[in-house]
This record gives sequence, C-alpha cells and structure tokens, in this order.
Amino acid sequence: MTEFITLGEPLVVLASENQDISLDVAEHFSKYLAGAELNVAIGLSRLGHKGIYLSKVGEDSFGNFIIESVKKAEIETTYLTKDKNYSTGFYLKQKVSEGDPKVDYYRKNSAAANLSIAELKALDLSGIKIAHLSGIFPALSETSLKTFQAFNQKLNEADILTIFDPNLRPVLWDNQEKMIRTINDLAKQSQIILPGINEGEILTGSSEPEKIANFYLEQSPLTKIVVVKLGADGAFVKLKNGEQYFVSGFKVAKVVDTVGAGDGFAVGLESALLEGKTLKEAVKRACAVGALAVQSSGDSEGYPTKEELKAFYKEM
Repeated sequence: MTEFITLGEPLVVLASENQDISLDVAEHFSKYLAGAELNVAIGLSRLGHKGIYLSKVGEDSFGNFIIESVKKAEIETTYLTKDKNYSTGFYLKQKVSEGDPKVDYYRKNSAAANLSIAELKALDLSGIKIAHLSGIFPALSETSLKTFQAFNQKLNEADILTIFDPNLRPVLWDNQEKMIRTINDLAKQSQIILPGINEGEILTGSSEPEKIANFYLEQSPLTKIVVVKLGADGAFVKLKNGEQYFVSGFKVAKVVDTVGAGDGFAVGLESALLEGKTLKEAVKRACAVGALAVQSSGDSEGYPTKEELKAFYKEM
C-alpha cells in the first residue's frame, strides 16, 4: 500500500574523490543520486514504506540513471516522467575532511523546473498518509512555484498530513527578501514545519527555538507542530496546544558529510509517524537517522534499513 508522496527535483551529484581539493582542480568524481525530496523518499523506502516520487527528468543519460535508480529503490515512478525539451539537473560536490562541502549547481531551467500544474491532473492520492514538502522545488522557477502551490492545495483538500522542510537554498532565489516571504507563505499550508535553527534565524529573525516555533504556530491555523532541528543537540518541539520539549541528539565519532542530514531527520520523523509512533518517539528517530547520515559520504548513503536502525539504537 502506497503511504507517502513527495514532489521535488531529482539530481545527479558528481562527488569529488580528491579530499580537500578545490572543485576547480579536482579530476576524479563518483556519480550518485541526489535531490532533497528524493533523499527522503529513498530513506522511507529503505525503512519499508511505499511511496510515490513526483517529478520530471530530461531524455538524457542523467535522466535515465535517475529513473533506474529510483526503481531500484522501490519507489513508484508512475509520475516520474521524461521531457525531451529540457535537461536533467546535476551538481558537483567537493570532498572535505570537515565542515560543509562546496557545491556547484547546473540545474537552471531543468526538466523538473518545468513540471506544470497540468501534469498533476491524473494524480491519484489514494492511500497516501503523509506528504513531504520542501522549499527547494518552489525555488526553481515561477512554474515550479505554481505547481507546488497547486500540489499543496490538492493534498490539503484530500486531508493528507503535510510536512514542510524550508530547506533554504539562497542561490536559487532572486533575493533573500523574496525567499523569506515565499517560504513563510508556503509554510502556512502545512501541518508540521521542520526548520533548522540557522534557517529559523533567517526566516523569523530569532535564533531562539521557542520563538521560531511560535512564529510558525501563530502565522497559520493549519500548522499544529513545529520541530526545530538543532544539529548535534537534537531538536526542540512545540505543539499548538502549548506543549513543548527538547529531544536530545546522538553523539557520533566522526562527521564525514553533512549533506543529507536534514533530509535524514525527515526520514526518521515521517517513518515513525507512519508506523504509529508517538511524536516524541518520531523526533528521537529523526535525530538517530540524522546522526547516521552524517557518518557517510553521499546524500542518502547513510540512511539505515530497519535492522541497521535497531543496531544503532543498541550501540547508543
């Protein structure tokens, strides 16, 4: 039974194999699947949940690689289509021994950025319990923004739980003011919001978890829960009814790659909610998957299977 759905831009990442060397001079790269929303779909599938990935790729080798990879991940590709008029997005990623890697994107006017509202008409939402939404897809183009808004409306009309991760990518926006205004407007249409602490400061003007949570809870009657991601420190949770608490994170021996950790957090949260776990249990799992994610290179390579997640809990 199909349980979740997500809409996003699939990407191919060419990751440098030359550690701590600038992308300008790096010569050897490995090819991986990438894209924030696709990362979440892969993570949920790895934990045994069936879902749909909605997007579009070009009729090119990268597009073919993505479709075959998504099929191998056992994610439904009915709504992952090809378009001969546009190419598939990709990016280069630096390999670093610590900190965040430099990335160079090649995704402007990609096939996914041209996914139209008309292509959502045949969408069947039967059985869907959770929809994962991200602020990346609506940043791609005016077309993708309108498509995102129509998709979000469709989800709300179907009474599906919507979870929105701001996932800020300033490089995709014309300016910061537009980014802040648009992302906060989009957040009004979701029931659970997942801002990172640094994103929260940009979007709300405060670095205090409770103030960030209050901003989103107060700006929309639809928003019931805000989970502020605090990195290694875990997460702060606040509900519409005033209940609030911190959930501690997990210490890891070595951080290999931070890319994909936020998406891993969403994987943990959403998988646990799909399994009927309590919110507190779901946030704890979110922290666990995020911790596993940073210990592996690649966007989604560190996401666990059920057995690997159990083993991680036993070790902690």
